[in-house]
Amino acid sequence: MGRYTEAVCRQCRREGQKLFLKGDRCYSDKCSVQRKPYVPGAHGQSRRGKATEYGLQLREKQQAKRLYGLLETQFHNYFKKADRQPGITGENLLILLERRLDNIVYRMGFASSRKEARQLVNHGHFTLNGKKANIPSMLLKVGDVVQVKESSRSSHKFEALQDAATYKTPPEWLSVDVGNMAGTVLAYPLREQIDSTINEQLIVELYSR
Repeated sequence: MGRYTEAVCRQCRREGQKLFLKGDRCYSDKCSVQRKPYVPGAHGQSRRGKATEYGLQLREKQQAKRLYGLLETQFHNYFKKADRQPGITGENLLILLERRLDNIVYRMGFASSRKEARQLVNHGHFTLNGKKANIPSMLLKVGDVVQVKESSRSSHKFEALQDAATYKTPPEWLSVDVGNMAGTVLAYPLREQIDSTINEQLIVELYSR
């Protein structure tokens, strides 16, 4: 499977906003969106012109895909699944993305970014309902419990993450026990509970062409 291997900060600059792909660095003065507020490339500072309707739809899809760290086929599969569900397709899509294990690990504060969450999950540092969970794309259900493995909690990495999680406020649809490095899915998120600037309707319009 292919994977993006260039500097991830280029993705934020291309979308013109922070996608929080590098954790704490995104909150510092080192953030490339603040230092270089223009798209990457030799002609990035001289690009002009008004975006077309298709261009706006494409940028919205690219932003969502990069925010959650997905490849094109993965993202399209989520859209098709959301389209088959009852309700509003765009909202269904965002809810499916939020239910991914790597996103929930990030939302609980047990990783500084979604990219780091994927790595930690891949390396087997978490359990789901007491069983090994090393697939970042697993979709969690209401009542599922995610916890850092006991053998991993004493590492310097997770001690630092535990300290950082103490100062983070998880979304309303999640319950977090920082002391035990565990969290529970209380409900599926509502659209207003997803702190994202994504205009999901533009993504629906793009795939409906």
